[in-house]
Amino acid sequence: MIKELAGYARKYKIYAILSPVSIVLEVLIEVLIPLLMSVIIDCGISGQPLESKDSFIAEILISLGFASKTGTDLIISLGALMLGMACISLACGAAAAFFAAKAGMGFGAELRFGIFRKIQDFSFSNVDKFSTGSLITRMTTDITMIQNTFMMAIRMFIRSPLMFSMAIVMAFSINKRLSLIFMCVAPVMLFLILLIGIKAHKRFKRMFKKYDKFNTFIQENLIAARVVKAFVRARHEKDKFKISNDELKDASIFAEKLIIFNGPIMSVSIYTCIILILWIGSKLIIDGNMFIGDLMSFITYIQQIFISLSFISMIFVMSVMSKASMDRVYEVLTETPDIDDAYADEKLTVNDGSIEFKNVSFKYGKNARREVLKDINLSIKSGETIGIIGSTGSAKSSLVQLIPRLYDTTEGEVLVGGRNVKDYKLYNLRDNVSMVLQTNILFSGTIEENLRWGNENASLEEIRAAAKIAQADDFVMSFPDGYQTDLGQGGVNVSGGQKQRLCIARAILKNPKILILDDSTSAVDTATDGKIREGMKNLLPDTTKIIIAQRINSVQHADRIVVIDDGQINDIGSHDELLSRNEIYKEVYISQQEGKMEQ
Repeated sequence: MIKELAGYARKYKIYAILSPVSIVLEVLIEVLIPLLMSVIIDCGISGQPLESKDSFIAEILISLGFASKTGTDLIISLGALMLGMACISLACGAAAAFFAAKAGMGFGAELRFGIFRKIQDFSFSNVDKFSTGSLITRMTTDITMIQNTFMMAIRMFIRSPLMFSMAIVMAFSINKRLSLIFMCVAPVMLFLILLIGIKAHKRFKRMFKKYDKFNTFIQENLIAARVVKAFVRARHEKDKFKISNDELKDASIFAEKLIIFNGPIMSVSIYTCIILILWIGSKLIIDGNMFIGDLMSFITYIQQIFISLSFISMIFVMSVMSKASMDRVYEVLTETPDIDDAYADEKLTVNDGSIEFKNVSFKYGKNARREVLKDINLSIKSGETIGIIGSTGSAKSSLVQLIPRLYDTTEGEVLVGGRNVKDYKLYNLRDNVSMVLQTNILFSGTIEENLRWGNENASLEEIRAAAKIAQADDFVMSFPDGYQTDLGQGGVNVSGGQKQRLCIARAILKNPKILILDDSTSAVDTATDGKIREGMKNLLPDTTKIIIAQRINSVQHADRIVVIDDGQINDIGSHDELLSRNEIYKEVYISQQEGKMEQ
């Protein structure tokens, strides 16, 4: 998993390398400063000769000519040296932070794009596996967590262990006896932090599941804001929000209340060590076995050691938190698309709009018990108009979604243009099939930009021609900005019937060999529905048209009508043939005619 995710940081590896290099320089300088401070205290203030200091820093200073300086001169000289070293250390730290930010932000951007690119390859069944809210959480909250952990890792994961090890070496070089104090405390502290981290991991996984549920609720509520207001359900939605929000809060507190013990553990450990060191160190100074400056330096190194351990524990905590996020992101990245065209022929194109279903059965998911479609055999000629009718839940939509391979058959095969749909590259197949789904989706932008989804190179005349067939041109031109009218998110500026007609125009503009209308005129009046069908018949004679509808008026003029019942073909024939022999068709027709008479 780490190897897979690390691949997304490859583009920014130079920054990921420069940050640790800067950190190393910062730490090397930082660990030398306490030694200079001990020389200032013992030799500059206390007046001890520089030669009396038994340390390598004293030997270096003597070789540099500082032995001749005493008192104030030594304090000023070493103080200036410490100030210069502090400035260099600060510059290195700032550079490390800059490089880490560049690497981290770049890594996060690449990872988000990687997930988005992966989702584009998902089939409908893959998308069904992950809820929309969950995918949003994974692309935002989870990746932000991983990104922040990565930035901290390339800085603190280098800085803290290096500072820890060098500070220990320096502390031991000053006094081995005092060093044993923190060597006894540190393992106990690390064990407690490790124990907390292991137990916290499960809690954070549970918390992120609550995030998924929360984001899903928010998304549904905002999309359906008009429905909420229409049914006066604002209070109900507020109650649901409170429940979901409280569940997320409780899960977060449950996870975090373990982590907060890190701070007290660190504080108790540090202050216990400092008290013991001051107590024993003061005795050593009184006995003449230690300089005051050495004790001050030793305490500084102890603080550096525990601060390093604190950061290591912080890295560990963030790693625990991000481990849950990494698992969730990795799950998306390694999800195998159910529909694959790796072995398809790139040169194979759809010759015509003929369609054939051979012994087709289909079920949602490999482990599903019930087959949605059973033993479907149907042959459709190129240019033919086919109507499909059936009760709600009879699998009409499932049938047509097999044509552009939005789903794949469980058994049998679907042929388009005389070839199995699996022989085509997905782009080549879907580029020749236009489908208007039951849910009419429009995107933020102008009407023209939305229609260009069908053909991005279409001229305005071609766009208007397609809109005229779909009976959309008149109402579009009635807007002050015409085809430059901004639709807003989801097409909130147009009615349901207008939205359907724009989606039909978009599909027609593609000039496909197969056009599928999945109950896409349900919000259009009967007269407009008839004009749309007439326009498609006259202007798209070579296009195979499949019309799924609840109203018999929408399909009665089709060349053939397929009656679907409980996932099986019940009958096939013309309107008159079915009316004379098929009970299901006759029952629907009579009920709709009676409804008209009552109106």
